[in-house]
Amino acid sequence: MLQKCEGIVIRRTDYGESNKIITIYTREWGKIGVMARGASKPSSRLSAVTQLFYYGYFLVQTSSGLGGLQQGETVNSMRSIREDIFSTAYASYIVELLDKSIEDKSANPYLFELLYQTLNYINEGYDAEVLKFIFEMKMLQVNGLSPALDQCAVCGNTEGEFAFSLREGGFICHRCYGKDPYHFKISPAAVKLMRLFYYFDLSRLGNISIKPETKKELEQVIDAYYEEYSGLYLKSKKFLKQMDKMKDMF
Repeated sequence: MLQKCEGIVIRRTDYGESNKIITIYTREWGKIGVMARGASKPSSRLSAVTQLFYYGYFLVQTSSGLGGLQQGETVNSMRSIREDIFSTAYASYIVELLDKSIEDKSANPYLFELLYQTLNYINEGYDAEVLKFIFEMKMLQVNGLSPALDQCAVCGNTEGEFAFSLREGGFICHRCYGKDPYHFKISPAAVKLMRLFYYFDLSRLGNISIKPETKKELEQVIDAYYEEYSGLYLKSKKFLKQMDKMKDMF
């Protein structure tokens, strides 16, 4: 049966000499895999629509096994992402984080919008590193994780200076620093941004300018929390780290 869906290509794998298996995150059905026959040939009409990050409408021949991609209709090819190596690195990490965090065929329109908005902002030239932090904070709930961000994880206080504790699973106030001698000391700006990124609506994103030292704090804490609690291993993370080192050299 032929069915139409709206989706974003989040993974692609070569299959045989000229075919590709692509994973599409769809608004209607969640994550699905489809075979795109002949898509590796430059002359193929499926060549463009099976590019990573491509957003459009797909006509899929559904079956009990792997469906077959018949054609695609472009909404946004996200071409600017693929033309910039740094944007590609961040976007690759974002789609892999989504891919590894969700089950197949489980629709979530909110998550679809989040992915589209994040990639679209990167495509438009917004700060990809900031968008990565926002996406990571919003994916915590998807992975069943809910750090204590509104109050001290130990005493429940909402006032005072805060640090981040892996052991306590969230912010701890200055009165409770002794409960975890290994806590991360972070600035009030980083505390505020972590809360903001976790709760705010991405569609309301303005121009967020963050100091390099605050970005380092956010990266350190978010990375450590994911490593401790998520159980996810992402290949794209290694590539992203290499890109970040390169970026620091420019």
